[in-house]
Amino acid sequence: MAGQADNRAPYAKIAAHYTELITSGQLQPGSLLPSIKNLAEEWKVSTATAEKALRKLRNEGLVRGIHGIGTEVLDRPAPMSSGAQRQDRGRRTGSSWGTGERSDSHQAAVVSAPTDVAQALDIRPGSDVIRRSRVYRDRHGIVAHSTSWIPARYGKLIPQLAASERLTGGTSLQLIAEATGHAISHRIDTASARLLTSEDAHLLELDPESPPADPVVVMTAKFVDTEGNIVEYGVDLGGPGRTWRTESEVSP
Repeated sequence: MAGQADNRAPYAKIAAHYTELITSGQLQPGSLLPSIKNLAEEWKVSTATAEKALRKLRNEGLVRGIHGIGTEVLDRPAPMSSGAQRQDRGRRTGSSWGTGERSDSHQAAVVSAPTDVAQALDIRPGSDVIRRSRVYRDRHGIVAHSTSWIPARYGKLIPQLAASERLTGGTSLQLIAEATGHAISHRIDTASARLLTSEDAHLLELDPESPPADPVVVMTAKFVDTEGNIVEYGVDLGGPGRTWRTESEVSP
């Protein structure tokens, strides 16, 4: 699926380029970025724009400035994305992967809806529901274990939703919207933190006998179409040390 035109400001394009190189591992920790002058010449922008791009990378915790030396790449896990952010990314690019991410362990099955899932989807507990799960990883390890819960009726329209493989032709939300003719109109997101359970540790490929003591981020997203139908409920369990981060412009 073709991505949309890149209308970002020049400094944001430069920052995005180096974010990709850093998070994918092409620029290793300890590497130095080009100087402001060299960046300005390479990208044909002003030195003020080049400085703004480096400042954005510093603010995101990807690099640090060392007086008399330059801008050094730091080694730290990238933040995890919410379901809403993954939806936006899929809409723009056709893929829910973040920069430097990949996904594996795709599994799907029709199961009985647990009570909390049934409540989120507004269906009866025990009703058939499609459970799709996958693991997002980057070079630091697991970013998040992600589970999507989808009412079973959509599996009749889109059989591949219940297949244990990565979806083709779009995300689950895109496929459902296309099959039903009803666009996704809004979503409801939550974020919380909790201590790992034994089941959580298993999902994150950790030793369930000695899980990390620090809490992990748990994010949920409920997606609703233009007819008011709840079409999907997603739960993302963050890997140890992962945080959730978002950024938005503030108007003066």
